[in-house]
Amino acid sequence: MELKEIAKIHTDFPGKFGIPRQSGLASSLESTIIFAPEYRNPDAIRGIESASHLWLIWGFSEVKQEKWSPMVRPPRLGGNKRLGVFATRSPYRPNPIGLSAVRLQGVTIDPKLGPILHLSGADLMDGTPIYDIKPYIPYTDSKPEATSGIFSKPDRIYKVIYPDGELEKVTKDKQKALTEVLAQNPAPAYQHDANKVYSFEFANYHIEFSVNGDQIEVKKIE
Repeated sequence: MELKEIAKIHTDFPGKFGIPRQSGLASSLESTIIFAPEYRNPDAIRGIESASHLWLIWGFSEVKQEKWSPMVRPPRLGGNKRLGVFATRSPYRPNPIGLSAVRLQGVTIDPKLGPILHLSGADLMDGTPIYDIKPYIPYTDSKPEATSGIFSKPDRIYKVIYPDGELEKVTKDKQKALTEVLAQNPAPAYQHDANKVYSFEFANYHIEFSVNGDQIEVKKIE
């Protein structure tokens, strides 16, 4: 079976580091989907605006592996516990395909690019290939009673501390999203050195931070 890339998503993350571990954790993150020329017919999305949320089926395009492994080490568990690949959402899979639920904020039509989907809450890197888009259907897709074992507990939320005037370096429309991203603690779960400084790129800004207990301490924004 050949998967066709129908679109690409454009986000504020040029690299993998810093991206939320799941969709919806940073709901203020904005992104757009631009379709490949073959799929820019407006009829292909007719009726999509009636859905508040969408499922995105996409590819882990930056995952490089020659063979798959039946066991993985989820970062959420500190990188020390091994689980079966099909019991996790690890990107290292026989078929490197991801699934994300995102909010549809609106649709615009560009004279050259055709329909553009405006989304929030995506957990994807800029330029990620999109293979399919489906409406999220609450009465079938939402299972409030569902459990997922060790992943049932929500991620810990950290307090984000900025030096005086540092957050103001970021445009106002990106400040809330950046704070939500940092509050998820992008650092590896197995790192516990309060003196270690991490960095990532976000919306054309270079962000440096450290983790001190339950706080994320921003060092510098450039």
